[in-house]
Amino acid sequence: MRGDVMTEATVDLGAIAHNTRVFAAATNAEVMAVVKADGFGHGALATARAALAAGATWLGVATCGEALQLRAAGVDAPLLSWLHAHDAGLREAIAAQVDLSVSSLEHLHAVLADGLVPTVHLKADTGLHRNGAVAEDWPALVRRAAELERQGRVRVRGVWSHLIHGEDSTAPGLSAQVARFRDALGVATGAGLRPSVRHLANSVAALGAPETHYDLVRPGIGLYGIEPDVNRTYGLRPAMTLRARLVLVKRVPAGSGVSYEHDYRTSCPSTLGLVPLGFADGVPRSAGPRAQVWCRGRRFPVAGRIAMDQFVVDFGESSPRPGDEVLVFGPGGQGEPTVTEWAEWAGTIPHEIFTGIGARVPRRHVGLPVPATSTEELRSG
Repeated sequence: MRGDVMTEATVDLGAIAHNTRVFAAATNAEVMAVVKADGFGHGALATARAALAAGATWLGVATCGEALQLRAAGVDAPLLSWLHAHDAGLREAIAAQVDLSVSSLEHLHAVLADGLVPTVHLKADTGLHRNGAVAEDWPALVRRAAELERQGRVRVRGVWSHLIHGEDSTAPGLSAQVARFRDALGVATGAGLRPSVRHLANSVAALGAPETHYDLVRPGIGLYGIEPDVNRTYGLRPAMTLRARLVLVKRVPAGSGVSYEHDYRTSCPSTLGLVPLGFADGVPRSAGPRAQVWCRGRRFPVAGRIAMDQFVVDFGESSPRPGDEVLVFGPGGQGEPTVTEWAEWAGTIPHEIFTGIGARVPRRHVGLPVPATSTEELRSG
């Protein structure tokens, strides 16, 4: 960490490449690297390039804005965007050859554009009850899509759905959801559609439920090194380390209250260190009473409430210096806290920790040269 930088999120692109290869080795299907929310906070463009270079053939994002940023950077891999309003202006995304998810007749009509043929993936609701067409509405959607495809006004490339469970490949109900997806595919083909990309599997299913793989799997959190299955591990490597430098060190007497409301008091004369990260930077305030950090080869507790821009560490009788590096979380190989631990301390999931890391924390990408952005160059490099 450079001496002129107070905070930094280091992203190991070699880890993302490794994780992509783990997913690719677990399936005969293609791999879509999900890089929404700025690559789960890791940097969408760098993550996309690393994943494509390691064997992914598709990219997935939530919004057209995210898709167009990748296209503007020169990424030409197949790209699906799946969250849009039925009255959104989608012409720019269609012109940029972004595939669009369609969940209703309103969405289907919204993608029609004079002079352009949109490519769509029809989404069935197989039980998550979030996005997607329910079984009662699905036949009308696929019939209309087939009619528009015959007219040359739309291309139906995919049929897809989202799984209910993201943490257990043996979760009850998975087989029922696969059956509902199979039924939805049957209705679609009965209407005359011939989708070439059928996809259902998330990270946990991509590794542990081959019956969900079809033509494409969609790893999200697993791509960033979080083991998705509560029952087993697959050798995924965490990609992000969040670190900072101490900006102040001071000695205080026993019984000193620390941070707002003095919820924390030192039990003996102690050295306190100030870390220039707070909840505005994604360090969750709710984790404060339990959280720990790593410095000088060991863990130390967070002292008192985490503030918007900073928090305090109780170093006890240790003697840190201003400028010493503090690891908030990392892969865990040295003994440092992991993002999974921080999520547990905060009562949330790693996804929220990653995506909450704010824009004022610079990202530094290491571990893999950033290749060229065309699909051909990425695959050859």
